[in-house]
Amino acid sequence: MKKRTARYNPIPEITTVKGILEYGINRGGNKKYLIYHDDNGVEQTVTSGEAIDNARQLGTFIFREGHKDSKIAIIGENTYPWMLVFFASILGKNVFVPLDCELPADELADKLIDCSCDVLFYSEKCYDKVEQIRATENMPVRQYYSLADADTFMAEGGKALSEGYNEFLEQVAKPEDLACIVYTSGTTGRSKGVMLTQGNIASNVVASCRCLSGRNTVGFLPMHHTFSWVSSIFAGFLFNEYGYMCKSYKEVPKAFIDYSPQNFSAVPLVVEKIYKTIWRTAEKTGKADLLKKGLKISRFLMKLGIDKRRAIFRQVHERLGGNLEMIICGGAALDRKFEEDLYYMGISVLNGYGITECSPAVTANRPDNFRFGSVGLPLPCNEVKIDSPDEEGVGEIWVKGTNVMAGYYNDPEATAQVFDGDWFKTGDFGHMDEDGFLYFVGRKKNRIVLSNGKNISPEELEDKLMTVSFIKEVIVSQEEDTIIGEFFLDEELEPDARQKIHDVIKDFNNNLPFFKRIRKIIIRDTEFPKTTTLKIRR
Repeated sequence: MKKRTARYNPIPEITTVKGILEYGINRGGNKKYLIYHDDNGVEQTVTSGEAIDNARQLGTFIFREGHKDSKIAIIGENTYPWMLVFFASILGKNVFVPLDCELPADELADKLIDCSCDVLFYSEKCYDKVEQIRATENMPVRQYYSLADADTFMAEGGKALSEGYNEFLEQVAKPEDLACIVYTSGTTGRSKGVMLTQGNIASNVVASCRCLSGRNTVGFLPMHHTFSWVSSIFAGFLFNEYGYMCKSYKEVPKAFIDYSPQNFSAVPLVVEKIYKTIWRTAEKTGKADLLKKGLKISRFLMKLGIDKRRAIFRQVHERLGGNLEMIICGGAALDRKFEEDLYYMGISVLNGYGITECSPAVTANRPDNFRFGSVGLPLPCNEVKIDSPDEEGVGEIWVKGTNVMAGYYNDPEATAQVFDGDWFKTGDFGHMDEDGFLYFVGRKKNRIVLSNGKNISPEELEDKLMTVSFIKEVIVSQEEDTIIGEFFLDEELEPDARQKIHDVIKDFNNNLPFFKRIRKIIIRDTEFPKTTTLKIRR
């Protein structure tokens, strides 16, 4: 795509999380902010003003319980009370510690001990894990609260407010105040506690929303992950738009039909699933040739400046709710084939790059300024450079800006290792083109190094293999000097997949340099284990 001058949304400079929430309320506190289903399956709708009123009630309860300057952790699935604990903690200048509820109890306990946590909120789903946590030796948590009692807590806080207890409301946060300790996903290596300040989070949210815009959404990313903060939780305040909250990805297909999102945020695996479902549906209904023809016509018309994509692919859009225009994608690499085909069907996949240590967004393609295959341009809150590029321009991605973390909690040695002055060394490889678009190549820790000195990014091979219709999941790895491809195949779509994969790899290898070729094939009977953000654990 041709490079165009990017337009920015007129969002003012905001330096704290409280500032973001107040900005949204002042512009439209009576506007719909969140739709969700409660524990009884009843649909609930909340305005942004109501959400903050509830957070203030809960925060006042927390203060009356004596929890000030404390670390407040939470373990639970996506729920409205989860969100309120998040807001209440940060507005009260406590430090919020979101934890992945899918982790085993011993790992959760380790993190609570690591950050010297004072308070733990939990969902009933996690009750058994919490009982194991309580019994853990040297556990610092002083008080446990069930999210099932959130209404009671808010009622108590509301009563205290009505009686004139305003200490919570009087808290004034500064940009440098520590807001959160977020533990990295640990897909490889040891999980570390990332310290994000009020200013880190606010600058990243503002910068992201200046570059992207959207209307109503469906959110499914787990709330403990920072990607969901920018895309779902805070963007609604800056845009005064609303979203439907899913508890898990399983709810997404029905939510699309029921709530007709204009946009949603996802990881590449979800984009790939949507794309392959479109083709699988076309093949089952005998319309695959029609879909191919439609893509050719759409490409031709777009070259002439004629946009008939939504008319040509009307049935595709209807199955996605009828209004989907944009998917904001991040978290891993994505082959450009998915981006291009979905674009010519009328859905823009705006790929970006981020990392927890950068709050998390670093670069993003914009609706008016994007390039297929890239992860976009740097956000206005940070600078990006490639350190020690090789002859192909590939080197480690370094970031400097107001979104970069304060460091790893209680780990100065690990912090020192990832900083060179103000530059944060991401541990990821990429290259930039002449216009400043970043191209993600792969994770440094995943890189395959052969005895002949050749370096291979497994993500590069995996992205291309994922364009094969019956490959559901793949991991490329190394066994001495042998490159291995491990596959989970769609044998419902292609009953002979186990035989055909060998021909696919033979053709695949013919288009690769000798040293990159896959020499060993492993076929799995089950999916790869994944994080709650649907990234495969290596």
